[in-house]
Parts: sequence; C-alpha cells; structure tokens
Amino acid sequence: MSVLPNSATYMAQVLSNGAEERETFHKFFECWLVEQSQYLEELVSASKERDQLENNGRTITKEEFDKSVLLPLIHRVVQHYEHYYKAKERWAKHNVLAMFNPSWTTSLEDAFLWIGGWRPSMAFHLLYSKSGQQFEAQISELIRGVSTGDLGDISPSQLSQADELQRKTIREEREISEKQAKHQETITDSSMVEMSHAVSELKRGGDVSREGGEIDEGQVDTTLAPKEQGLVEVLQMADELRMKTLEEILNILTPLQCVHFLIAAAELHLRVHEWSKKRDARHPPAGQNGHEQ
Repeated sequence: MSVLPNSATYMAQVLSNGAEERETFHKFFECWLVEQSQYLEELVSASKERDQLENNGRTITKEEFDKSVLLPLIHRVVQHYEHYYKAKERWAKHNVLAMFNPSWTTSLEDAFLWIGGWRPSMAFHLLYSKSGQQFEAQISELIRGVSTGDLGDISPSQLSQADELQRKTIREEREISEKQAKHQETITDSSMVEMSHAVSELKRGGDVSREGGEIDEGQVDTTLAPKEQGLVEVLQMADELRMKTLEEILNILTPLQCVHFLIAAAELHLRVHEWSKKRDARHPPAGQNGHEQ
C-alpha cells in the first residue's frame, strides 16, 4: 500500500509546480483524512490517559495534564482544520465549481452538503448528543428554572452559552443561504440571457464565421467570471462560519470536554465517509456524478 504524503507537504509541492487542478485537491483531501484519523487516535489516547491519572500513582494533577497535554493537542487539531479550510480557499479561487461538486466526497455526503461542506449548526446536535438528553427539553427546563436532571458533563451554564451560540449560528447560516440564493438568480440576468440568445441565433443561422457559430470563449469567460467569483465569496463565508463555530464551541467547553467533542466529530466524519464510500462501491451513483472511488 502506498503511503500518502503529509497534506501540508503535498500542498506545497502542488503549488510550487503551479498545479491546482480538481484531482490534486482530491489527493490533498485523502492525505488530510489520514491525518485526521491519526489525530483521532491521539485524542482517544489522551482521554484514556487522563482518566487513569488517579490510579497510576503519578503526581501530575488533572489540571496540569490538561495544560501540558490536552490543550496543546486541541490546538494542533484545530490547526489541522484551519489547514484544510486555507487549502480549500486557495483551490476555490482556481476552480470554485469543483468545490460545489466535489469528487472527494461520497453520494451520501453530497446529499447532506451545505454550500460545499457541513452545516455549522449540525455541530450543536453533536455537542448535545454527548449529554444523553434531548437538548430542546433541557433548555426549556433551564429557562423555567426547573432541574435539568443528568446532563452528563455539560453544565447548565454551558448549555445556556451553547444555546445562544446556536441561535447566532443559525441566523448567520440563513444570511449566507439568502446570499447564495440571490447570487444563483444572476444566472438569469441580462448578460446571460443576451449571450445565450446570441449563441442560439448563430446556431440557427448556421453562421460558421465565428468559431463554428459559437460566441468567442473569451466572451463566455468574461460573462461567467462574476458568477464564479460570487460563488467563491459565498463559499468563503460558509467555511469561515464553519471554522468560527468550531472554535466558539470549544471556547465554551473544558479541555476534556473539547477532547470528547473532537473525538465525536472525527469519528462521525471518518465513519460516514467510510460507510458511504463502501456503499457507493456496491451501488455506483448514476453517471458516477463525477466521483472516483
């Protein structure tokens, strides 16, 4: 089995060679997934080690362990996510359409994509599932001042902060979705209608004097350029919200809670990708939808 290169090294090599094609990001994503799996093992190992501190005779306290081991690890994992979004932003400027129709995701993942990635508010469902309770009921009880029962290791104060952050995140999601919808309408603006009409007239008239009856490609590119640039801007806004949401959730949690949350996030991402990739191999999507398994 071939060993995939480090994702940062691979990206540097690609950029130095001047190649930023669709499949190079596919390869980058595969490298990044391998690293995410490695970080997952580190997170699980650190969590287990912390749980055993009181039973192994070590003199280091849990607070000291959090500071010397957990916090640096959390920082590295967050940097790994940042690395992914920075690479994605760079490739999007070269070929944004590939980011909206990724060859590196599966058909199941595609069905749940929101503007080229996961919906930020989904992170809260993952967070609340760790408490073992229905969050809506907990918040309702919290607001009424009623005991919320067993919330696992998530305190009422943390739930209140998370609820406020969730509401803010959903508002920002809606704003970005509205911006995307408004931009999608530009595909029917006057420049597109006029250009499509001109091409149709040339085809109907059999005019072969202009590139076989076609509008010059430069003119097409000029007309489409602002459409693609608009997509780049919407994608960047969505990715910034994804990263900001992750960081703000982690700011609410204790170091150990952060580790547990990052473990759950990585496990869900890796397992869904793995399961749906096997499913696509058994039941290939019609036309493959550009995917290469």
